[in-house]
Amino acid sequence: MKLVNQIGSVLLFTLSGLTACHAQSTASAPVASKVEVNVGEHDRVRIWWPDPKKPDGLPYIQRDGETNPDNFVAHRLAMRTTKDAVAALAAAYKVSGDDKYVVKAAELLKVFFVDAKTRMNPHLAYTQAIPGRHNGSKTGVIDGLHLVEIPVAIKTLEKSKAFDAELAKSLHTWFDELHTWLLTHQHGIDEGMSNNNHAVAYFLQVAVLSDFVGDKEALAKCRTKFKDVFINVQMAADGSFPRETARTKPYAYSIFQLDNMVALCKVLSTSEENLWNYEGPEGRSIKKAVAWLYPYLADKSTWPKKPDVMAWDGWPSRQPALLFAGLAYNESKYIELWKKLPTDPTNLEVRRNIAITQPVLWAN
Repeated sequence: MKLVNQIGSVLLFTLSGLTACHAQSTASAPVASKVEVNVGEHDRVRIWWPDPKKPDGLPYIQRDGETNPDNFVAHRLAMRTTKDAVAALAAAYKVSGDDKYVVKAAELLKVFFVDAKTRMNPHLAYTQAIPGRHNGSKTGVIDGLHLVEIPVAIKTLEKSKAFDAELAKSLHTWFDELHTWLLTHQHGIDEGMSNNNHAVAYFLQVAVLSDFVGDKEALAKCRTKFKDVFINVQMAADGSFPRETARTKPYAYSIFQLDNMVALCKVLSTSEENLWNYEGPEGRSIKKAVAWLYPYLADKSTWPKKPDVMAWDGWPSRQPALLFAGLAYNESKYIELWKKLPTDPTNLEVRRNIAITQPVLWAN
């Protein structure tokens, strides 16, 4: 079932594979890691590249912008598959009001977050573990970006009487624990100090979870970080993000950064502090960032940098930054481009870099 709908001014992403989501018998249970790192059954990992200069390949090395196709990715895929399914089902419920989607979403949520035999532990300590180096580091926190749409989906699902109250309580506890971990574990603290897209992705997670658990103090700190660092330090005067355009995948990283910046702006904006209208001392703003990337989303052939080393043909798709900014600024050209761009990307490298798949869930 594919659905494209319009509810007032809110455009809905296609609900790709909804029939498959509804028929899915279970969310992915824990899969034992096949890499040489010491982690628990319910912990999540992924890795870099073996060193070709070493007989045993250890310690693993990084290749900027390149993903090792032999990486152990079962945990990441399980997380993303669950998120995609739950978000699609929640969006279907929001559009149709049919509780059958709520029931299926609840089943998947229970398996991945609650059931003692299959749940994921509420932390990201072992993500991006690197054989020969460490069992996890701050950089792995970015993998939690796949989780940000689930609390948003839960808010919609909780409006249905078919959504079990005890399950809701357990889910709130799980995300509260993850929220605490992000704010207090050294991996999270260090990731928040990164000087590129990793910090933005971290603070998007913190902002969504802070909103979900009602942590107003953390939300205030996120707003300060958004203005003082992400807008006034990471962004150039023209609206670009130099640390992203200097990478081996400058196009993809620029899109990734803008999507997350716009999502962060949307989550953090209030009637008292509308970050959509914030402008730094030198004129930097989220509005300028969207305006800078827009022509390259409309016509990729005009991109001034070299093509990305991976997944060049997969970009762009329906980037949520276009839709959210179009609605915020009443800018029809952003919305029209969003509607014209491909839906439901199949390239795994592209899909793993899209945190928001159902924009209708994020509508106020």
